[in-house]
Amino acid sequence: MSTLRVSVAPWLVVVVLVATVVLAAQDRGRVQTEAQARRVNDRIRTLQSEADRLATEARSLLGELRALEIEQELQAERVREAQAASERGRAAVDATAARLATLEQQRLSQLPDLKVQLVDIYKRGRTGYARLLFGSTSARDFGRALRAVSALVRIYDMRVTAHRRTLEDVRRQRAALEKELRALEAKEADARRAEAAADRALAARAKLLAQIDARRDLTAQLAGELQLAYDRLQQQLAAAVRGATPETVDVPLTLFRGGLEWPVAGPVLVPFGQPSGRSGDSTVRNGVEIAAAAGTPVHAIHPGTVSYAEPLAGLGNVLILDHGSDAYSVYGYLESIAVARGVTVDAGTELGRVGSAPAGPPALYFEVRVDGRSVDPLQWLRPR
Repeated sequence: MSTLRVSVAPWLVVVVLVATVVLAAQDRGRVQTEAQARRVNDRIRTLQSEADRLATEARSLLGELRALEIEQELQAERVREAQAASERGRAAVDATAARLATLEQQRLSQLPDLKVQLVDIYKRGRTGYARLLFGSTSARDFGRALRAVSALVRIYDMRVTAHRRTLEDVRRQRAALEKELRALEAKEADARRAEAAADRALAARAKLLAQIDARRDLTAQLAGELQLAYDRLQQQLAAAVRGATPETVDVPLTLFRGGLEWPVAGPVLVPFGQPSGRSGDSTVRNGVEIAAAAGTPVHAIHPGTVSYAEPLAGLGNVLILDHGSDAYSVYGYLESIAVARGVTVDAGTELGRVGSAPAGPPALYFEVRVDGRSVDPLQWLRPR
């Protein structure tokens, strides 16, 4: 009996150890799943808040759009009125010009009579009318001749004076109408500029509304996909409580665009798609350089598996996380690397420590790659 107890004891120890390891692994997995579920739920609430804010902005923009549409219609009506006034002004100027042309034609048509009269005066000589007067044989003839000469002079004078006065009046009218036309044309130009400004404002608001609608659609899509992931995580937790082996739930990085935590806190030294500006370095960056003190911990922005953890030319020590669905995050200029290749990490796990950029100050090189291409990391990180 004692021999049996001695032989059974080692197996009990092994069973207990295995059970302890299994329970510890289950507890660790449950803790990781709970943390991921909280993270997903926080992201859902953030997206819901963003959706509410976008809906408020959309309602406000709709009101502005209606006001701008009314303003556009008003400006268009003002343009039509100004255009009609300009056309009337041009018609009045044209009519005055036609009247001047008619008067000029009348003057030209009267030239033959004036020529005959001038020839007659010439034939009579300087004293022609005097001879006509003094050549009278009687006082009666003299009076008759005097009245004829006086009437002829008055007719000439009246005709010339009337013609000049008419021409001057018409010219003044034309000048006034042309001045009025210039004012009307300036008013029309102002109305057209106001209409163009209203069109631009309306187009800008419509474009902004379209962008907001697109963001609302994307937010709704992301929230829906995150809700499905959250439900699967809850099922995983329930399975863990029952003691069953849960299935792994992968939450895509793309669902957290604009909501990822920064790998380190610090200002951006080199923007995406720009060279560093340091002497001898003209290489355009596929990521960003974030300033941080040497030795600052660098954290994972999203759960993933370490696919690379070695030095790389130009970037020093580099760690690459594979987040699944062809999404990766890259961490360079590391002073040290804290995790090995093949290890699966959670969001916020320390990956290493900040080192120095080549010929530059301490910084973290950070890059995000999605679907085989580099994207601007700032569009994926939480705004600050």
